[in-house]
Amino acid sequence: MKKTMTSIFFVPTLKIGKEKLTKNGYINGYQKDEGQSVEYDNCIYILFKPENMDVFKEFLDNEYERTKSVVDDYDYEDGYIVVVYKLMAKFKKDYQFIKQGKYSRTSPEFQALFPKVVKILKNGQPRDEISLQYRVFNKTEDLKVYWEEKIGVDFDDTMEVWSGWNDENEILNINKIKEHV
Repeated sequence: MKKTMTSIFFVPTLKIGKEKLTKNGYINGYQKDEGQSVEYDNCIYILFKPENMDVFKEFLDNEYERTKSVVDDYDYEDGYIVVVYKLMAKFKKDYQFIKQGKYSRTSPEFQALFPKVVKILKNGQPRDEISLQYRVFNKTEDLKVYWEEKIGVDFDDTMEVWSGWNDENEILNINKIKEHV
């Protein structure tokens, strides 16, 4: 399943840890959940499908202790769980820049929430690679060249090197999720 912009640019700001997310059946992050009548302001909805409910319950209990950002959690049938996190108010302008597709205009403090280098597995071997977020925020040459070749447009310094925001892709629809799993 393709990662949402919420997953790429918002979820990492929560500092949960990639290994904890993976271990607990993380699927994706969303801006809202169309299946819920209550809508939280300045929050994101993180969808999980844990394999081990005891491990997930421990994770969730730890999250409630670790941060005051968790505002709600609820279940869907077939083992899906949503955890709602409040976003940091001090980065409200940065979140708006992300939604406007103005990635390079985000603040240095916001950008510092993301690692410059990440470990990836390539051909079964771990290696360090520049993170996607760092590349997008800094309009790295390799990403610029990638998009120029892919879409056949020469980029100038005013252009961003990542696709824009699409609200429809950022809304959790549990029925669509079940179709793709």
